[in-house]
Amino acid sequence: MSTVKVQLVRSTIGTLKKHRLVVKSLGLNRLHQVRELKDCPEVRGQIKKVDYLVKVLES
Repeated sequence: MSTVKVQLVRSTIGTLKKHRLVVKSLGLNRLHQVRELKDCPEVRGQIKKVDYLVKVLES
């Protein structure tokens, strides 16, 4: 199973509530925190929704 690493690079202060909930559902709580998630369409859609807050790292 392939995975994707996601890092929170911008604060969620001042963002839409929906976007804050997406970041939380990705498991990101603090700045520069990295999570390794399974690479599936659902996760890719969440990443695309908050692409201005997160960075996808090479896995």
